[in-house]
Amino acid sequence: MNPAEEYILRQKEPFRSMLIHIQVLIEATVPDVRLAYKWRLPFFYVAKKPICYLNVTKGYVDIGFWTAKYFTKHQELLVSENRKQVKSMRYWNLDEINDQILIEVLEQAYAYRREKFLD
Repeated sequence: MNPAEEYILRQKEPFRSMLIHIQVLIEATVPDVRLAYKWRLPFFYVAKKPICYLNVTKGYVDIGFWTAKYFTKHQELLVSENRKQVKSMRYWNLDEINDQILIEVLEQAYAYRREKFLD
């Protein structure tokens, strides 16, 4: 088992179930996505381009996106809070995850993966 999968499986509930659910959505939505472990977190890449990362912190799951500034849908659901480049979606429980919205955000992350994420 790779370290990214270990990270997901060692989380306490409800975070483990949330991460597994999100992982399944990512892998079903993003073509040729690969799970890696960087900076002690699960990261999803297509080729060498990061799509998103997962983090359990402060009582919620954070899904971070580098190219979110290019997204045209669901900007109002993205949080930047003290970060200059990365925006994220945050979930406190499994019921909050709207699969259709998350899929649309993931599709945008894939579409804009080649864009610069640093200003």
